[in-house]
Amino acid sequence: MVEKREENLEEGNIRSARRRAPKKNYNRNKEIIKEEKVTIRKKRKTKNEGVKENQALVARKESSLKEVPKERSLKKVNEKNTLKKPGLKIIPLGGLHEVGKNITVFQYEDEMIVVDCGLSFPEDEMLGVDLVIPDITYILKNKEKLKGMVITHGHEDHIGSVPYFLKQINTPIYGTKLTLGLIKNKLEEHNLESSTKLNEVVPGDTIKLGKNFKVEFIQSSHSIPDSVMLAIHTPVGTVLHTGDFKVDYTPMDGKLMDFGRLAELGKKGVLALMSDSTNAERKGFTMSESTVGEVFDRLFNNCRKRIVVATFASNVHRVQQIVNCAIKYNRKIAVCGRSMINMISTARDLGYIKCPDNLFIDIDMINNYVDEQLLIITTGSQGETMSALTRMASGTHRKVKITQNDLIIISANPIPGNEKHVSKVIDSLMQIGAEVVYSALADVHVSGHACQEEQKLILALTKPKYFIPIHGEYRHLIAHGETAKIMGVPKENIFKLENGKILEMDKNNAEFTGLVQSGIVLVDGLGIGDVGNVVLRDRQHLSQDGLIIVVLTMDGSTGEVIAGPDVISRGFVYVRESENVMEDIKQAVRHEVRRFEQNGVRDWSTIKNSIRENLRDYIFTKTKRNPMIIPILMEI
Repeated sequence: MVEKREENLEEGNIRSARRRAPKKNYNRNKEIIKEEKVTIRKKRKTKNEGVKENQALVARKESSLKEVPKERSLKKVNEKNTLKKPGLKIIPLGGLHEVGKNITVFQYEDEMIVVDCGLSFPEDEMLGVDLVIPDITYILKNKEKLKGMVITHGHEDHIGSVPYFLKQINTPIYGTKLTLGLIKNKLEEHNLESSTKLNEVVPGDTIKLGKNFKVEFIQSSHSIPDSVMLAIHTPVGTVLHTGDFKVDYTPMDGKLMDFGRLAELGKKGVLALMSDSTNAERKGFTMSESTVGEVFDRLFNNCRKRIVVATFASNVHRVQQIVNCAIKYNRKIAVCGRSMINMISTARDLGYIKCPDNLFIDIDMINNYVDEQLLIITTGSQGETMSALTRMASGTHRKVKITQNDLIIISANPIPGNEKHVSKVIDSLMQIGAEVVYSALADVHVSGHACQEEQKLILALTKPKYFIPIHGEYRHLIAHGETAKIMGVPKENIFKLENGKILEMDKNNAEFTGLVQSGIVLVDGLGIGDVGNVVLRDRQHLSQDGLIIVVLTMDGSTGEVIAGPDVISRGFVYVRESENVMEDIKQAVRHEVRRFEQNGVRDWSTIKNSIRENLRDYIFTKTKRNPMIIPILMEI
């Protein structure tokens, strides 16, 4: 599922900015929310039900705007700490009960390390938001303890937040060659390259961070090269962090997972296993990436049409197989989509995509070749609004026009929630007359994550004392926990973590010992953390009911209305076709202002609040709508 989300993340416009503390205006926002609640009338409850539900959902997701209450209780937090000595603390700040923004803190005494630092893309109710990054307040408060950051692989949900992290805490980063290459691109975009120390490692290396942590890098398999598992050696024992993985016996790069080293660790004793849960509900095995290459070969063979392949830019192995078919069938390759161009360029420079130098051509040159000589690799496999494939389907792409002589291969499964977008793109392509092949028709995509039998294999090799399912929604963690029980891990030794929840362990015991602040920080344009509950609530309100602005010019000494009221409508009604409604609104405002004139009220704030409240009731009675109302009083 993670690689299914990559394209949305990669196409996001990540821009440099200084982080603004999300708690800065919390008290003020709290007062505003209270004020708005007071003005809501019972008769509008039915109309506002949908709005309130969305607001509540956003509020739950926006936990980063609030300090975690000390009195908050947890089902499994022991009141009395049974650990004989200070233990190893495992503190996830993201990636639990969700797929995305993975980040975990490991802390022992006065030292800590961080594993991964990813982002996720916004939910539908987060209107206008570009990216979602984890709240790292806890790390900021303890930054003197931080010894370094270790990265498992180069997907956006594991590296996407690195630039935002480094703007607040400068720490050395350790990762494999391709992973650091992708991080380097991000640092260049944010002007952080010169100030950041990137340390390249290879599988088999062990690094020492502080006096309490040794991190060993173990060869793994995933949908992107250079993926590793981490054996984190601590004074209380070894914790194995799988990162994202699948068991692929025929990997594209020929690098098998290091089963021998996993078995050695199992013999020595693994204190805890933290394992990828994305496909924990799926039985059996995940198919090898090489099977997709076989399907590609059949589709390319004897095809006289122009071929367009849409896939995730992050799936370098998939791109290599597409390249192999282009070489075999003598096709030139043109690339569409910024993220795809950047990824292929980096992978070629580092030697992870192997091909002749003259294989790729500029997209502007495609008209110089006949259809059967061309292959276009593009982004947009999830039907994203502004992606290259979507623009091709709608006929708005400036370089590529889809015709009846095109074969479109969508090499990805729709992520949950994107099914309608993908279906719409497929329908549009077929209406043009193109031939479209997608996962429902052929095996043009395989997951990069382990299914149940592969998860069992890792459990059998490592024989952990404690098991911690990670990287997944709650149902995935539950399913993975059931698999661990089948493999002999006692129920009481299986811990389902939550973001911000501290699991502390030593050689003999493990228990939940508290909470730290966690949650999300929203990136909107150049603003980081300055969009919160109130802003999202207002955006939701505007999106559903529109806006009315009432403008009055008043005499400062007498309080008499000199000009107006003028009423401006945006998203409420079309003024030219609703003149009667607008006139009624003006009359209601005049009546309210006249009442204040008679009573000698000169407080503009009181007048504005009264206009807003009474006009809201009047409009709802007449239209059953609840637009945002902004009174503006100008004094002369």
